[in-house]
Amino acid sequence: MLFDTHVHLNDKKFEEDLMEVIERAKDEGVSKMLVVGFDARTNKKAIELAEEFDFIYAAVGWHPVDAIYLTDELFEELSKQAMHPRVVAIGECGLDYYWETSPHDVQKEVLIRQIHLAQSVNKPLVIHTRESIADTLEILKQYDAASVGGVMHCYSGSVETAREFIKLNFKISLAGPVTFTNGKKPQSVAREIPLEHLLIETDAPYLTPHPHRGKRNEPFYVSLVAKKIAEVKEVPYEEVCQQTMANACALFKIG
Repeated sequence: MLFDTHVHLNDKKFEEDLMEVIERAKDEGVSKMLVVGFDARTNKKAIELAEEFDFIYAAVGWHPVDAIYLTDELFEELSKQAMHPRVVAIGECGLDYYWETSPHDVQKEVLIRQIHLAQSVNKPLVIHTRESIADTLEILKQYDAASVGGVMHCYSGSVETAREFIKLNFKISLAGPVTFTNGKKPQSVAREIPLEHLLIETDAPYLTPHPHRGKRNEPFYVSLVAKKIAEVKEVPYEEVCQQTMANACALFKIG
């Protein structure tokens, strides 16, 4: 059984065939999914999906790209959503220096607010970091994110830095890029980081695994991520499925 720990079924790209997407995933052995919000609309939709389906859980947060749009009123709404029983994590939050849409200082402030929020509700963080790993690591250390832990979503950094995040009580989540022919960095992470510290995800509808690049991604394809990790680690596919499922359930406090 597979746990897709980061999927955006709340994305408009799934509006027309959501039920078919869910059924395809279940047929492939995906028995749990974490639908991750990143703004007011997607947070609301994530909770609605988690209320409708018992195998779907929600994360609510505010993406760094849109940090400048987080008002006090919207943060108050996010804080209320964070207490919902079907919400198991806070995020997607973090730092993104690739898209220059929100100033770095604003991104940092919004991340820190969400770390405090996660601590107040005792739920782990879902961290997005793009071209900002050093600053992300520094903030997680400075504001004691280790007290709640979390996951480094779609991790693209080095093995050495992955070990630093693990020391802070964070899991390392691998996605479609681990299957890419040029995915040497995530493949080295898959090889070197012990399985008990890894999670799997799709980040659907983005980052479709090889050999389906160019198509819309969906949770069905999370099996390709697990298969690639099994291949790189030279362990059975079933072992990857079972251990990443156990890791995710422990992190998100799912019985």
